[in-house]
Amino acid sequence: MNAATIRLSRLAALAVSALMLTGCATMSVGSYLARGLDLHAYHTFDWGPPDALSTGDPRLDNNRFFDERVRSQAERMLDARGFQRVTSGAPDLLIHYHVNISQDVHVSHRDRGDRERGGFDRDPYVYDAGTLVIDLVDPRTETLVWRGWATGSMEGAIDDQAWMDARIDEAVTRILERLPRAR
Repeated sequence: MNAATIRLSRLAALAVSALMLTGCATMSVGSYLARGLDLHAYHTFDWGPPDALSTGDPRLDNNRFFDERVRSQAERMLDARGFQRVTSGAPDLLIHYHVNISQDVHVSHRDRGDRERGGFDRDPYVYDAGTLVIDLVDPRTETLVWRGWATGSMEGAIDDQAWMDARIDEAVTRILERLPRAR
């Protein structure tokens, strides 16, 4: 094996875990419900304090259009799941979200049996990978009740508002579809 093939093979090994999470055009979604918790005891929500952490991309930090889109889609989905927003009094749940954008590496590989050339069908490339996490917290006990997340490619979305809106809507919808309905 030549040095370039070895470097490329090492790069592929490092990228495998990132590819499993983000993929190139796919979105992975998951959720967590606190053990032994009856989510049906919760009916109302309001927004918790905004996230003070950086997204990892200055184009999104303090971007009110991004924030408004996430919030409005989350509110629509929570309403569709039977939760009601209250802006006065004590809500049953506080909702909070966090976004992280980072650069990732995509390596396309197929087993051609070509060990000398590494079996890669194209050069690796760097793209913007995004993660959106939505938390529901019980404000009385300050415990995490439910968490949902989505990871996927944000390539091109940050500079294209229509594409960004579509990715936000898809991510928030797919995350909150995993939330059990309120009674």
